[in-house]
Amino acid sequence: MTAAQGTQGPVIPESAVVPPEIAVAAVPDDDRVWVPQAPDVWFRPLMFNTVTGQWCNLLKVTRSGIVSRHRHPGVVFGYVLKGRWHYYEHEWVAEAGHFVYEPPGEIHTLAVPEDCDEMITFFNIAGAMAYVDGDGTQTGYEDTFTKIDMCRAHYAANGLGAGYVDQFIR
Repeated sequence: MTAAQGTQGPVIPESAVVPPEIAVAAVPDDDRVWVPQAPDVWFRPLMFNTVTGQWCNLLKVTRSGIVSRHRHPGVVFGYVLKGRWHYYEHEWVAEAGHFVYEPPGEIHTLAVPEDCDEMITFFNIAGAMAYVDGDGTQTGYEDTFTKIDMCRAHYAANGLGAGYVDQFIR
């Protein structure tokens, strides 16, 4: 063991810049925090990592039908808080309390069933999200930086202020 490690593990120099932790209520009291993404589809930012490209958010959908067809170059983890959803490409249904793992590169079509009034799922996304059409041709793109831009514009327009998103950026 070296002197720098001591008995408590490695020592982080005081000069190291360590971004602060984030501790926020996942489901906000103020509906203005939800950022519109598509008709009846919103996301609530929780963290944007501008170094690794990772972002965490809640996705809320208040309609049935297809939400999006997309793929991710990195892994995605999800946890359903409310309601249910499924991918057309799989037989399972993700319901409240279910954990979901999405492998990198897979195209999937997220849909909310007819009998579900509201779905809220936590997603931890490593990298970008590429929207694709039925042939697999890319039609759109989102990443940490486009999500931050969406938040800035939404918060500037609704009175929270463009800088409101800064608390989620690491």
